Amino acid sequence: MLLLLTLPGLGRLRPGLVAVTRNALKPMISVVPFCLFLLLDIYWKYETRPTCDNEHECTPTEYLRHQKSIMKSQRNGILIACALLLNWLLLAVTRLVVHIDQLSERIEKLKRQD
Repeated sequence: MLLLLTLPGLGRLRPGLVAVTRNALKPMISVVPFCLFLLLDIYWKYETRPTCDNEHECTPTEYLRHQKSIMKSQRNGILIACALLLNWLLLAVTRLVVHIDQLSERIEKLKRQD
């Protein structure tokens, strides 16, 4: 959608693309509470993680579980950042396209008045 909204030469298709994007953004806002939930989950896992500073304090199974938990938390952190960034970019680009279209309409209206 970002590519289609920013491609030049799609003047007649742009209003339809903007409408579809605006309608798609409404349900996509539900990503934000889910990201907050995942952040709380990462924080909870961080606070309750086992302390396996070196391999001799834990069993190999506990150490492996600890390492997997760290990897999953890092992956979830990256997914949260990407989801929020993509959602924000789509919202910002859609608003800019709508604003540009409104300004173009005003310019055309002023040209017709002169």
